[in-house]
Amino acid sequence: MTLTQLIAGFVRRHWPAYLASALMLAGIAVLTVWIPRQVGAVVDGLVAGRLQGQDLLGELGLLVGAGAAIYLMRVGWRIALFGAAYKLGRQLRIQLYERLSLQGPGFFQAKRTGDLMALATNDVDAVELAAGEALLAAFDGSLTLLLVLSMMTLGVDWRLGLAALLPFPLMALAFWFISERVHQAWKSSLDRFSLMNQHVQEGLAGVRTLRALGLLPRSSAQLARLADSAGEASYQAQRWEAAYEPAVGMSLTAAMTIALGLGGWLVASEELSIGQLTSFTMYLGQLIWPMFAAGWVLSLLERGRAAWGRLGPVLAAPLTLEDAGRAELPQPPGALVLDEVGFSYPPTAPAEGEGESTPAKPARAALAGVSLSMAPGQTLGLVGPTGAGKSSLLRLLLRQHEPDAGRISLGGRVLPEYRLGALRAAIAWVPQEPFLFSASVAENIALARPEATREQIEQAARLAAVHEDILRLPQGYETVVGERGVTLSGGQRQRVAIARALLSEAPILLLDDALSAVDTGTETQILAHLRALRRERPERCVIIVSHRLSAVMEADQILVLRQGHVAERGTHESLLAAAGWYATQWRYQQLEASLDAA
Repeated sequence: MTLTQLIAGFVRRHWPAYLASALMLAGIAVLTVWIPRQVGAVVDGLVAGRLQGQDLLGELGLLVGAGAAIYLMRVGWRIALFGAAYKLGRQLRIQLYERLSLQGPGFFQAKRTGDLMALATNDVDAVELAAGEALLAAFDGSLTLLLVLSMMTLGVDWRLGLAALLPFPLMALAFWFISERVHQAWKSSLDRFSLMNQHVQEGLAGVRTLRALGLLPRSSAQLARLADSAGEASYQAQRWEAAYEPAVGMSLTAAMTIALGLGGWLVASEELSIGQLTSFTMYLGQLIWPMFAAGWVLSLLERGRAAWGRLGPVLAAPLTLEDAGRAELPQPPGALVLDEVGFSYPPTAPAEGEGESTPAKPARAALAGVSLSMAPGQTLGLVGPTGAGKSSLLRLLLRQHEPDAGRISLGGRVLPEYRLGALRAAIAWVPQEPFLFSASVAENIALARPEATREQIEQAARLAAVHEDILRLPQGYETVVGERGVTLSGGQRQRVAIARALLSEAPILLLDDALSAVDTGTETQILAHLRALRRERPERCVIIVSHRLSAVMEADQILVLRQGHVAERGTHESLLAAAGWYATQWRYQQLEASLDAA
């Protein structure tokens, strides 16, 4: 979709506001071209001695009334127009947010957060201006130009009108040249603003790391360079926009010179009255607005076109994961079965600055031939060295990615047959790095169940062994944790996230190394609570990913993944007896724990 198609569709949907604005602008244009003619008639009347006393006051009253009507209609069209144009900005921001919220991890791996934030601010504003000010300024300027030219040529003198128009083809050529430069300049400005926005976003998100490594001065210097670059690009865009004014000024000056020269000769030849020449020069002065409007419209349209060139592809980008399923999950969901599942992450694009000739890095097989069957109420443990594919397997269950081979079924249906929202609502997931919102502790825990009572929230916190920690906070459960939970420790963030998952009562619980930041005593306490909860809700499935084998030792089934393959499978006792990787790692961790205790 082009910018023109976007604006045309929006105007069709909101035609009453645009029609009202257009009618008021038409009224303004008619009164604007009537005023010079009326002034000319008044001048001729005064010269001839026809206008005196009450007649003169009446004519002047008409001029004052026309000026007041123009003022009121100018206020009215702005209210009607901008009220509609703001709806387009709102629509685009909502559409962008909804589109981004449906995209999968693969999309965000190729996009920068700061750039996406810039799309929702600067770029949407530019499109909004193109749909508002640019559209109506084009209508107003065109109508005024048509009426003024008609009055100049037909209402005053056609010879004088045609002569005054001689400089304007040169102005049109200058406008074409300038508009091309404006488009490129604004595209560069928006791109550089995105780079600066990205740096600010990353810097604020990682400010503690920068401070700890003493990198704040270097980050500030880099920001200064990016800000200078963005400022210079914006300055260049403004410079090219400013070039419209000299082109208008020179053209109108040339037109005025021609008009006064030829008009003076016609007055001397008694082919034109002084009042008519006065009207003509006033009409010529009124051409200033249509000419400036043309430059302003071209500038806004080029800015909007550059912005839509960045925003449009993001809105039109295909979803990395289609939500075509219609089935709802049964309660309880039923058995979870993986049949020879394989998955590879997409090829990694060349790093920025490596050049287009640099080949993309090949796809890496994260999982290959993984099979398992898990009945309702069972607990599965996933262990293995770093990079074995444990988290990748959970992402497939969440349908953040689709498997390249094999199939994953739940309750007898493959996952794509279920509605994506229903599938994810049935899964409570605690990732390795849990995300907390800048809200109170209670609100973060009750995220999945906003209607939960304080007693239910506190019970979930007790199960996650974080209740006592929360009570020690300044305002207890009402303490605002800051963006990403910055005021809490890593272990507290993990336990708040676990409490949130337990409160959701989802039938499937995924713990992705969610106990890595807590001590062994707290881990034992949380696992004991999970076992007790399992007795209360025997249909809940729990999948625990952990580097600590003590977290999975009581699981009904344990899978050892190595390089994406199932290297070992069984219970804790059978895996110890097999004397493989699991047994070796268990002895090592037990030895490490005994040394720490000593």
